[in-house]
Amino acid sequence: MRQANQIGMAKAVALSVILIASIAAVGQDVRSNHMPGINFEKYHTYKWVAVDGGSHPNQIVDAQIKQSVDTQLALKGLTKTDSDTADLYVGYQIALGQERQWNAFGTGGIRWGGGIGSATSSTITNGSLVLDIYDRSSKELVWTGRATKTLNPSGNQTKIQKNLDKAMQKLLKNYPPKQS
Repeated sequence: MRQANQIGMAKAVALSVILIASIAAVGQDVRSNHMPGINFEKYHTYKWVAVDGGSHPNQIVDAQIKQSVDTQLALKGLTKTDSDTADLYVGYQIALGQERQWNAFGTGGIRWGGGIGSATSSTITNGSLVLDIYDRSSKELVWTGRATKTLNPSGNQTKIQKNLDKAMQKLLKNYPPKQS
């Protein structure tokens, strides 16, 4: 009976270790979509706009988000302007959600005559950022992208900026989309 308990405990600890490894391996998820048939080569300038009804962070995080996007769009050949005649209007919104995270710890094992294992859970906040790009003249959405696990409102400023830069680089990697 004792050996069966030890085997059960060892399996639980092993499962916990696998679970932790899989949680750590899950990084930012980025997805994008675009309007088919749009010639993105005609766009050269953009202006930031607010998304009506969208959720937005405080001014500091807002500036960090815009800085990350501005950097990537500049690398794509787009120029930011405050003019209402910009080719594109760019806006974003955020969503903060909570996710259960499991933390496990184990010592010993069958080989050493038993071990102690424990698992605890905590709630972590994950942030998603949705970036929308509209054609100014047609007022149509021409490109949209979502980056998850990007914002952590309780994180420090340096880590937030690093996460944002990484996420926006991944998100805008394939912008403009290849013409099919």
